[in-house]
Amino acid sequence: MSKIDTVIFDLGGVLVDWNPEHLYLKAFNGDTKKMNWFLTNVCTPEWNMEQDAGRTIAEAEKIKIAEYPQYEELIKLFYKDWEFMFKGVIKENVELFKRLKASENYKVYALTNWSAEKWDKALELFPFFKDFDGVVVSGQEKCRKPFDKIYKIIIDRFNISPEKAIFIDDNFDNAQSAKRLGINGIHFKNIKQLNTDLASFNIL
Repeated sequence: MSKIDTVIFDLGGVLVDWNPEHLYLKAFNGDTKKMNWFLTNVCTPEWNMEQDAGRTIAEAEKIKIAEYPQYEELIKLFYKDWEFMFKGVIKENVELFKRLKASENYKVYALTNWSAEKWDKALELFPFFKDFDGVVVSGQEKCRKPFDKIYKIIIDRFNISPEKAIFIDDNFDNAQSAKRLGINGIHFKNIKQLNTDLASFNIL
């Protein structure tokens, strides 16, 4: 096994708790049934992924409002009040990030599916995002995980040796894509499992 010298973090779901439900549960006055229907049929994960891949928010809203004109206000709420989709940081993982960053043994990067138009706001909300050795933001690159291209971008840009790198993501497909390209992918499920997996690579 190659000695690990690079750790790459996903952000949403690994370092910060992001979920549209945090916003829309209030918008629907606690009615989970209505909220779930809306997030399954209107502002869907697939719709949001297109913004992560570079589509503009204006174009995304236009498409959805044409489909569901009766929900125009709630569709626009998705990005207007986007910051309220965050519950905060995932404390133990942020502590892990800080320990890795403080160590001289690792370079620490982020590879995130994130709308380019919301990245400046993300840096405001979570200033520690500026502390990575480098970040690749899908919306800025106009491609996203789990497609090979974005992994190749981070490898090439920061001269990463895949076999010496670990990538941590809460999405199974994203972790699998990293593995396919020779990166040691870890599918994050919980803190205990992550610590066990990292220990198997002699991390910290």
